[in-house]
Amino acid sequence: MSTSTLPTLTAHGLNLDTSDEAFGFLRSSEHLLHDPEALRTRLQDDGYLFIRNFLPQDIVQTARLSILQRLSAAGHLDPNAPLEAGVTNKDDAPKFMPSLANPNRDVERVVFGPELLGFYQRLFGGPIRHFDYIWARSLGRGHGTPAHCDLVYMGRGTHRLLTCWVPYGEVPLEQSPLMLLEDSHKKSERIKKYLESDVDTYCENRPKEVQKVKVDGGWSHPGWLSKNCVTLREKFGGRWLTAHFQPGDFLTFPMHMIHASLDNATDKVRLSTDTRYQLASEPIDERWIGDNPALHGKAGKRGRIC
Repeated sequence: MSTSTLPTLTAHGLNLDTSDEAFGFLRSSEHLLHDPEALRTRLQDDGYLFIRNFLPQDIVQTARLSILQRLSAAGHLDPNAPLEAGVTNKDDAPKFMPSLANPNRDVERVVFGPELLGFYQRLFGGPIRHFDYIWARSLGRGHGTPAHCDLVYMGRGTHRLLTCWVPYGEVPLEQSPLMLLEDSHKKSERIKKYLESDVDTYCENRPKEVQKVKVDGGWSHPGWLSKNCVTLREKFGGRWLTAHFQPGDFLTFPMHMIHASLDNATDKVRLSTDTRYQLASEPIDERWIGDNPALHGKAGKRGRIC
């Protein structure tokens, strides 16, 4: 697809520059699947691996239907449209609805099945483990996710942790696909203070933070790096990279890669999950493991003297 023929695309309500200098498409690495060393080199160079046609489409479709059934039961889909179409009956389908995937055996089959576990074991070169919690996202018409890095939400264990983003169904450009800021993984020094932060950590000697985080269960800061993907790209350089995703595709990247999502300009819900994988021998963030993980709740808050 040429950027010269793209429709108008927005991120958090702002028109993106879709010129060749500012916008582009992810490079697929599916031809490297049988060469783990080449995949590791590509991951280091590009800051991501985009793998097309990897997951069996039947298990992705089964998981999609299970998610849509839960959305429909909660009243978020148009009852007059076919379930499979995923048409919302509201402008703001819930972005975060943990019950879509926690628990959900059909979704677990996709993200914790032998295909992805085998991929990550080969990529890491040793036994792996994953966070037990699954981030399930259902985005209707409206703004996508602001630009951020995942480290500020899950950095208490190893930082050699990889995110896996899986779409459940076709996700064209107008339906809020994920996008990565090209080469931003090589510019971490520029956002060092941001990357060292933890949304669940608060300063014990600052009463307002104690109230906000420890008492009220909030975050010390919003977590996002910027809501303006236009000026952020101009500041960092590179291009916003994305794709017209298909069932069976997945995208993986490290904790310090800046990413966001385009806005959803359609009436169809965009379904996706993100999960995390690491070497089993390295420390893991305790907030995201176990049958009843702490998540961002009060049990996961941590005080320090600032």
